[in-house]
Amino acid sequence: MNLASYIDHTILKPEATKQDVLRLCDEAKQYGFASVCVNAYYTKLVADALCGSEVKTCVVVGFPLGATFTEIKARETEVAIANGADEVDMVINVGALKDKDYDIVEQDIKAVVDAAKGKAIVKVIIETCLLTDEEKVKACELSVAAGADFVKTSTGFSTGGATVEDIALMRKTVGDKALVKASGGVRDFKGAKAMVDAGADRIGASSGIKIVMHQDEEATPGGMY
Repeated sequence: MNLASYIDHTILKPEATKQDVLRLCDEAKQYGFASVCVNAYYTKLVADALCGSEVKTCVVVGFPLGATFTEIKARETEVAIANGADEVDMVINVGALKDKDYDIVEQDIKAVVDAAKGKAIVKVIIETCLLTDEEKVKACELSVAAGADFVKTSTGFSTGGATVEDIALMRKTVGDKALVKASGGVRDFKGAKAMVDAGADRIGASSGIKIVMHQDEEATPGGMY
């Protein structure tokens, strides 16, 4: 199985430099990864580096906690797109979900979807490691209702990452109404293939090269990605 087209080649650690980011862009073009996923500061750098290739520019919004103003998430999305973002991975308001403030959670997601205005794909990070199964299902349902393109497991910066069980649950919940992204702790070919077999359409990883080379080494330090 060639997993390259599933992979968002990711670098989100705070100490990442321009040189680090540009190296990922070169690798993504070489291996044919789906996107390069970065913090917003590097949006234009990545978009320019990937110009003319099929690799997309992916930017995180409300990252990594999700507990910011909805208006800020929407504005982050607008600025990211203006700077070349093709995809936006936003973090939900986890606390609001746990408080059962479902209207707030849905409106938060919809504000980002509306800000993208069909110009960028929106992936919703639900941070599965902090949720019960019931909450995972509800987060997926709210994401679909808000018009998101993907539901995504994790930021990679909380207490856990993607699991096969969570991917299967998310896939079952969204059906054909959204796609599913596994992220956080996917470090080798065996693990990545298991996620795809469970229903993942995309994989966020900093170990993309090791995955496609079928290597089982540990990921480079710097977050669970």
